[in-house]
Amino acid sequence: MKINFLEKFLGSGFYTGYIPFASGTFGSAAGLIIYYIPGFENPVVLILSIVLFGLYGVYVGNKFEKVYGKDPAECTIDEVVGMWISLLLLPKKLYISIFVFAIWRAFDIIKPPPARQAEKLNGGLGIMMDDIIAGFYSAIFVHIILFAIARI
Repeated sequence: MKINFLEKFLGSGFYTGYIPFASGTFGSAAGLIIYYIPGFENPVVLILSIVLFGLYGVYVGNKFEKVYGKDPAECTIDEVVGMWISLLLLPKKLYISIFVFAIWRAFDIIKPPPARQAEKLNGGLGIMMDDIIAGFYSAIFVHIILFAIARI
């Protein structure tokens, strides 16, 4: 099975998956950098990007698994999407984004249920679903923290 240039570029989170260490962290950073494109934080743009990249991630994740094995480090489109989910409906401020990045990485690594179970799904679905779930956990957690701080 061959992975073409576009599949490799997008599937590897803009080639971050080929960085030989911490590829998930670099993939998440790529997602954060893209988020800082003016207007990208618009919920319509962000949600549409999450849906499109999420669906594409399932497709391309299947190909990456056939070439590199189960949930390969080279496939980081899932970290990009998880990062974007974590940032949903939050103020676009650098200190918040850095906090979200740290929380997202923690949830992605810890994988609280059902994220850990979702990771065991076959192919691209398993690659994407654990990060989608962890992304929603991150978003909810950060929203609660920011709400609590605002109430103080």
